Amino acid sequence: MAGSYNRVILVGNLTRDPEIRYTQSGKAVTKFTLAVNNPRNKEETTFVDIVAWDRLGETCNTYLKKGSNTLVEGRLVIRSYDDKDGNKRKATEVVIDNMQMLGSRQGGAGGDDFGNGNAYAGARAAAPAAGDSFNDELDDEIPF
Repeated sequence: MAGSYNRVILVGNLTRDPEIRYTQSGKAVTKFTLAVNNPRNKEETTFVDIVAWDRLGETCNTYLKKGSNTLVEGRLVIRSYDDKDGNKRKATEVVIDNMQMLGSRQGGAGGDDFGNGNAYAGARAAAPAAGDSFNDELDDEIPF
């Protein structure tokens, strides 16, 4: 029997500021939409709904803004629900477990301390694992 694999990696720009909410149990859930351009057809853009939970959701809400160039990693989820009128609906989302801010600080996104928008800048801005403090991770990870 063949196995299965559900992994999505996207790089794009936020279409609006992230929205954070809290469940009744106090878990943070942040949602935003990523606009991903097709490199072969510059006029084609895919808009992907992104969901981040717990500490990663809080980090996304704090540091990401409309227009931020961002890399996300996660899994594709298609869920069904009933709308206000009782109609069946489907939602397609990417539930992320990793996020990296790309670009320069001048643009409002991540980047290194010098405002350079290199590929390594996102590694320094990766969301910390549960229990780690954000400053400890910045001190421990050197991107070169």
